[in-house]
Amino acid sequence: MNYIWFFIILISIISAIYTGKVDALVNSIMTGAQKSVEVALYLAGIMAFWLGIMKIAEQSGLVSKIAHWLTPIAKKLFPSVPKDNPAIGDIAMNFTANAFGLANAATPIGIKAMTELQKLNKNKESASNDMCTLLAMNTAGWQIVPATVIAVLAANGAKNPSDIIIPTLIVTTIAFVSAIIGVKFLEKITAPQTILNTTYRVIRIRVKGKGGLL
Repeated sequence: MNYIWFFIILISIISAIYTGKVDALVNSIMTGAQKSVEVALYLAGIMAFWLGIMKIAEQSGLVSKIAHWLTPIAKKLFPSVPKDNPAIGDIAMNFTANAFGLANAATPIGIKAMTELQKLNKNKESASNDMCTLLAMNTAGWQIVPATVIAVLAANGAKNPSDIIIPTLIVTTIAFVSAIIGVKFLEKITAPQTILNTTYRVIRIRVKGKGGLL
């Protein structure tokens, strides 16, 4: 990615020099830098607000209730996870945070859920079906309220940033359903995961002219 950005910047500089628009390039750099700081500060405020709302909802028990309502669905999507395993609750809370567009809040929950799924993983060297399903869910990013996108639009002067809600809901719903169908289809045509057979090798080393085993 660094190489790609470097290539884009280099092409821009060469094009500006070739067309004699170096002043426009410098002006764009300064304007873009200023705008990026403004958007970052505005986004930080919006995210702080929504994360605060999420924290209040969590402490009031609302998030737990939503997660409890989603638990039966999570069990259907992750059938190999035991009923009382903490991964189910983490997955439900991760889904809830993503639904409200709180990617920053959903990330640590998602990592915790993936850690719990790794504990249940038969082969630690490869991802289990449940881990792939969780990754597909997060990649699709189903959202009811895209808080981050609304914040970015508002920071860039959009008159009605909330207009993105309905289109986002439609698109993310299609993406989410497609991701689930895709991952479940691939589960059917992929060989079941087996326990990894680890081979331990005995290495013979020589220390000061004497043989030994390590």
